[in-house]
Amino acid sequence: MRVILLSDQRHLGKRGQVVDVKPGYGRNYLVPQGFALEATNANVKFFEQQRTKIDAQHAKERDAAAEIAKTMEGVRIEIPKRVGETGTLYGSVTAGDVAEALEKKGFVVDRRRVDLEGGIKALGDHPVRVELHPEVIAEVTVAVVAEE
Repeated sequence: MRVILLSDQRHLGKRGQVVDVKPGYGRNYLVPQGFALEATNANVKFFEQQRTKIDAQHAKERDAAAEIAKTMEGVRIEIPKRVGETGTLYGSVTAGDVAEALEKKGFVVDRRRVDLEGGIKALGDHPVRVELHPEVIAEVTVAVVAEE
């Protein structure tokens, strides 16, 4: 199935590209979620007519994400976790934990946008990337401390 991407998709391509996807993925996920249009001749013409409007919306979203990233840069969040006698964590810090801590600081972030690169399984400061927009990434410091 050929679809036109309406937004950047991490593993498929950039906005405006025509890509081939499996029929179920396109029909059941991409099209209903508004991420793509089926690549018929009429839809290709429609997309070309709407391209400037879509580009303006995309630029507006990118600028808003850049403003949030500026305020988010340098933010340090502390996450208390249970620690054993040897100083090892009983669990690991998850993306949900980071998103929840950021929300307490006033930044609403979807947990799926937090990139932990294998998880945090030790005490100390760890840099964490937060994808606010496909083109805007902020980095925050997560301090894992022993729970008292």
